[in-house]
Amino acid sequence: MINKKLIGMDEMARPRDFEEAEVLDRAMEVFWRHGYDGASMAELTKAMGLNSPSIYAAFGSKRGLFDAVLNRYRERRATHREYLLAATTAREVAERMLFGAIEWLVDPNEPRGCLLIQAGTSTGVNNEDVPGAIIEQRSRTRDLLTKRLTRAQEEGDLPSSADPAALARYLLMVFNGLALQAAEGMSEVELRESAERALMGWPGRPRRISARR
Repeated sequence: MINKKLIGMDEMARPRDFEEAEVLDRAMEVFWRHGYDGASMAELTKAMGLNSPSIYAAFGSKRGLFDAVLNRYRERRATHREYLLAATTAREVAERMLFGAIEWLVDPNEPRGCLLIQAGTSTGVNNEDVPGAIIEQRSRTRDLLTKRLTRAQEEGDLPSSADPAALARYLLMVFNGLALQAAEGMSEVELRESAERALMGWPGRPRRISARR
């Protein structure tokens, strides 16, 4: 369990002279571009505008900082999760999941792709628990999707023969592929074409999702 005091959630006990969300966003970009192992404290202090003692006092360690960044990243994606889970059909959930994600996978205001992939799922000695933290974050999304698709099946929107858990895994597999392709420079148009093809076999009638701006 993450110690809340290490990730800056006990502000009354430890006053700050910086805006936490802002410095976490700066640290996020470093981890995003270089991965956990590749993100040096020198790069982090420069990006965050804080010295090492301040970072350690606020977050406890580089790992504590990374945990805070993962929570911040999930917070930044909350709008997308709410948007896809609010879809009225399972088909629309799938379309919102992929087409909605493409918009931020190619967002020019942040690194391309997905932090939970770019940060790496393998690390060096003494950092073996980092991939687990990343996988745990992705698992939360999978569980939310499974729960929503199970509800769709109970409501008769998915056939009884469908496997909500398998469909959720499939969506995440496609998303992961789109994230990697986005990081490699694939255009938004090409990504949307890939998503459309991936959903050809999805239960229900296709309905093209226009970009949300």
